[in-house]
Amino acid sequence: MRSDEEAETENQPGAAGDAETDQVFKALADGTRRRLLDRLHEHSGQTLGELCEHIDMTRQSVTQHLAVLEAANLVSTVRRGRQKLHYLNPVPLHEIQERWIDKFERPRLRALSALKRRAEEDMTDKPTFVYVTYIASTPEKVWDALTDADVTATYWGHSNVSEDWRPGSRWEHRRTDGSGVADVVGSVVESERPTRLVTTWASPEDEKQEDRHSRVTYDIRPHGDIVRLTVTHEDLADETAAREVSGGWPAVLANLKSLLETGSPLPQEPWLVPGN
Repeated sequence: MRSDEEAETENQPGAAGDAETDQVFKALADGTRRRLLDRLHEHSGQTLGELCEHIDMTRQSVTQHLAVLEAANLVSTVRRGRQKLHYLNPVPLHEIQERWIDKFERPRLRALSALKRRAEEDMTDKPTFVYVTYIASTPEKVWDALTDADVTATYWGHSNVSEDWRPGSRWEHRRTDGSGVADVVGSVVESERPTRLVTTWASPEDEKQEDRHSRVTYDIRPHGDIVRLTVTHEDLADETAAREVSGGWPAVLANLKSLLETGSPLPQEPWLVPGN
C-alpha cells in the first residue's frame, strides 16, 4: 500500500514538465515578448516583417525574442513559400491556468478583479483632455515630428529630447533659447513606432513625485490616405491644469499640422495670439 508521501509525489508535475513551465515563465518575463504575443493574439499568422512594424527594435532582436517564444512553445511557425508565418499557441498558457487556477477559483478571481477595477475608477477623478486632428501625412512622419528634437523646436517652441524614445527612457521638453532648461520632464511608458507613444509629464521639481505626474498618449492611425492623431492628456492635477492644456494642445497640434502639410508652421505662434 502506497504512503501519502508517495501518492503526493506521483501527483506532482515531473522534472520535464517543470522545465517546460520554466521556459514559459522566462518567455513571459520580457515586455517585448508579451507585446509580440499581444500582436499575434490580435492577428495570428504574421511574418517577421509585419511584427517588426509595431516593435521599435532591429529585425535581429525581434528574431531572438521570437526564438525564445518558440522554445517555450508559445509561438509556432509555418512556412508558406518564402514566408515564415508566426502563430500564437495558447496551450502552455492554458496548462498553467489549469494547474494553478481551477474552476472553483475563477468566479472569485473575476469578482476580485472587477472590484479592483471599480475601486481604481473611483479613485481616478483627475481631469482628462482629449484632442483629435486629421493630418495629410503618414504615421511615420507624424511620429518623427513628435519625437525629433529639431522638428519639435520648429513648431512647438520647445525641443522634445530623449536618448532613444524606448520604454523606460527619460525625455525632456527643453526651451529653444539655448539655455538647455527643461520645462517638462518624464519617462517613456510605451513606444510602438509609428502608431503609439505614451509618456509621463511632470515639472522638473516634481520628477520624483509620481503622484504628481500626468500622462500623455499619442495614438497615430492611418485614416484612408491621411492620419488620425489622437492626443490624450490624463491625470491632470485639477481643472485649472485642464483649462491650460485645452488651450495649449490645439495650438501646438495646429502648428504641427501646418508644418507637415505645407512645410512651414503657422505664420505666428498660435499660443501667443491675444485672447488664447
